Amino acid sequence: MTPIDLCDDLYLDFETDKIKVTCNHPDVPEDESNLAHKAAVLFYDALKEKGYEKRGIGIEIIKQIPPGGGLGGGSSNAATVLTALNTHHRHLFSKSELMHMGLRLGADVPFFIFGSPAIVQGIGEKLEKAPDLMRYHLVLCDPGVAAATAAVYKKYDFELTSNQKYTKNAGLNVLLRGRKFDAGNCAHNDLEGPACRLYPEIRETKEEMELLLHTKVRMTGSGSSLFALFQARKDAEKGCEILLGKWAGSKRKPFLSSFG
Repeated sequence: MTPIDLCDDLYLDFETDKIKVTCNHPDVPEDESNLAHKAAVLFYDALKEKGYEKRGIGIEIIKQIPPGGGLGGGSSNAATVLTALNTHHRHLFSKSELMHMGLRLGADVPFFIFGSPAIVQGIGEKLEKAPDLMRYHLVLCDPGVAAATAAVYKKYDFELTSNQKYTKNAGLNVLLRGRKFDAGNCAHNDLEGPACRLYPEIRETKEEMELLLHTKVRMTGSGSSLFALFQARKDAEKGCEILLGKWAGSKRKPFLSSFG
């Protein structure tokens, strides 16, 4: 897993006695079900156990990451709230303790607290710092549909063996450790097939992106966001412009981002 430079904007108000979340996106809940709200509750409960007074926080979220797109928007916001509250309270908790808290909120939250490319195993609790990644620029796309993680996993047939050539012959230990990792040559996602079968919009958008961009397009996590990798930023910018022109006025939304 690697962070990219697409992110939501969070504005935090520590001068309040309640936990309150507001967001500019209609599909993001502003109640106790919001992960940022849950993160604040969790932090203040842990703070109370240390003998400190329970307080509040105002959290304003300006969405940039498509909700339900498999890019970890809610998880990264929860991680940001935990980290910011810990900083505000003079680092009462260690990074390891924050990551343990984050795991109670979701499998991806510890990664965003970890804060760097990582080899992630288990249910998100085992993180090992990855070596340097080759830098890539991404054309990201929201296909206009939110994939339900549980439904995608349920559709995946665990009786079938994954891509044999990728998992066994590629030598992942060598690829991931000890030298610069080339995500462009090695990226693979077993959940792409099930997601595309459940949501035809993902498959159709993927096929059209590959046709327009003349490159391989892959899916993030359990979906639904799609991405194409470019080593040169100018090529990614050109690709993004092509999609913006082609999909003007549609539900499909392309973005530009980078990692590495």
